[in-house]
Amino acid sequence: MSGDTATDADGSKSGPRFKRVLLKISGEALMGDLSYGLDPNMVDRVAGEVESVLDAGGEVCLVIGGGNIFRGISGAAAGMERATGDYMGMLATVMNSLAMQSALEKRGCPTRVLSALPIAAVCEPYIRRRAMRHMEKGRVVIFAAGTGNPFFTTDTAAALRASEMGCDAMLKATKVDGVYDADPVKVPTAKRYETLTYMDVLRDDLKVMDASAISLARENGIPILVFSIHNNGAFADVVQGRGRFTIITE
Repeated sequence: MSGDTATDADGSKSGPRFKRVLLKISGEALMGDLSYGLDPNMVDRVAGEVESVLDAGGEVCLVIGGGNIFRGISGAAAGMERATGDYMGMLATVMNSLAMQSALEKRGCPTRVLSALPIAAVCEPYIRRRAMRHMEKGRVVIFAAGTGNPFFTTDTAAALRASEMGCDAMLKATKVDGVYDADPVKVPTAKRYETLTYMDVLRDDLKVMDASAISLARENGIPILVFSIHNNGAFADVVQGRGRFTIITE
């Protein structure tokens, strides 16, 4: 799986291994080296990664977290009502989505932000058939505001939207090049997995995505590929079936 090449028998490049993909990226990844907010250079670099997949003939949609601005669960820990904190977190994802839309359109990639919370002045409401139509026309679609409901993470929203869009795979961009049995930054001897099953992840409580997201991907047969967003060109490589990543399937 990891290391497969997307080339024809004569050595020429073929189309992407996964035609339609959903990229799930955390809000923290967009901070770059900052301690809060958005690093414009990092946002632009991710936009460049998306552009390279589009240029290779892929179709891309995104779900971006909001942890760089606000986390509902941390608000709840500070005494705020959990539902209120989660709605604030959803608004943070809208801000990140608009920033990514701006960076993509600067590169000439037509992009639409569809929000599960209606905010008509800045983005379209999420309607599944409308989102499908945008993707069929070659536009990048960014799904904002999670599922629109408190108590659900953006991981679960990513699995839900990937299922609704009929994606061939869901790609989770992280700080490391796959799934490990411990944090490789803190534990140098941590074991890296090439392949896992959905049940492996659930049984061993591997911190890839929350259990709801894993279960939803499993029910709909959507493979999850975990890779490092910090490696230049990694997103395009993984979509082609190359490079370093961990793949989670049945």
